[in-house]
Amino acid sequence: MSLVCTQSPQELTADASPAGQEKGPTAVEFHYDQSVSFAPLLRQLNLSLFVTTYQANKLLVVRAEQGGLSTLVRTFERPMGLAVDCCRMALGTRDQVWFLRNAPDIAPRVEPLGQHDACFLPRSSHVTGDIGVHEMAWANDELWVVNTRFSCLCTLSPAYSFVPRWRPPFVSALAAEDRCHLNGLAIVEGRPKYATALGQTDAPDGWRANKPKGGCLMDVASGEILVHGLCMPHSPRWHDGRLWLLESGTGRLALIDSAAGRRQIVTELPGFARGLAFAGPYAFIGLSKIRQTSAMDGVPLAERRHELKCGVAVVDTRNGQVIAFVEFQTAVEEIFDVQVLPGLRFPEVVGFQKEAVQNTFIVPS
Repeated sequence: MSLVCTQSPQELTADASPAGQEKGPTAVEFHYDQSVSFAPLLRQLNLSLFVTTYQANKLLVVRAEQGGLSTLVRTFERPMGLAVDCCRMALGTRDQVWFLRNAPDIAPRVEPLGQHDACFLPRSSHVTGDIGVHEMAWANDELWVVNTRFSCLCTLSPAYSFVPRWRPPFVSALAAEDRCHLNGLAIVEGRPKYATALGQTDAPDGWRANKPKGGCLMDVASGEILVHGLCMPHSPRWHDGRLWLLESGTGRLALIDSAAGRRQIVTELPGFARGLAFAGPYAFIGLSKIRQTSAMDGVPLAERRHELKCGVAVVDTRNGQVIAFVEFQTAVEEIFDVQVLPGLRFPEVVGFQKEAVQNTFIVPS
């Protein structure tokens, strides 16, 4: 069954112009399809799902409600990396990082009254400039950002666009040249531990020459290359005492033995796999289509581009089976990040649409 997103009328603005033609963005109705198991699984796990799509300039909040799914759509400029928990959210966009705070006292007052159990309000933003923010994560209370354009991990400071904290050992200098396409970050015990890059190169855009086999997984503390020969790796995650990542160019979820430098394939999916979050034994994985002009082109998955889907698949990691999915059929074709929000079943996010920014929120007397 094809469902229209719950806000009415609901349109996503996406660039539907052919390459090389300068036309304005076109409003496209947002339709999605889901397996009968998807909404019940969200209810069973008592969580909601946050998804970013830079291609459509949207943050999507996927929530279960009676009869199916309710998907909240909020507009940001090129949203990518997302760090969120029950109290706070940081969202990386084209040239800034937005910070939102959950105000649970306001949530019950949001229409429809009594339905929401969280309300994330924009409180501040930090201007980074166009540094190519990819994944982000909190290491305790410090936000770490994958700064792809400058090939480094960084943190933020009120005095500067960013503070470089680490770069791969094969990158010789800090320069806005996207030398290796550093993209993924995993936190272990409150510290940055693992990072992924699409190439081990020190030349401007050098990673593009060997997308099928140039990717690597690195140990941040030592700088050691733990796994070579990966096909566009993304989204390293430490979960349940084990290291996981997505080999995006093949659509695979892999379990990593970092000591031996090996990967075990858990499952293969019909999409460019990017964005990974866990809830117990279940992996929520973002899937994207591959455009002809995309940087994703040139990898094995591109040979099956007409079979690929965009959406979120849920995989039972115990057997590699897909147990639920939501597929975005129109407007959204590429996903960047996927995060789960345990304990919050129906959150609201106040975005920056004209009707939203006029609201004022104060502490009740």
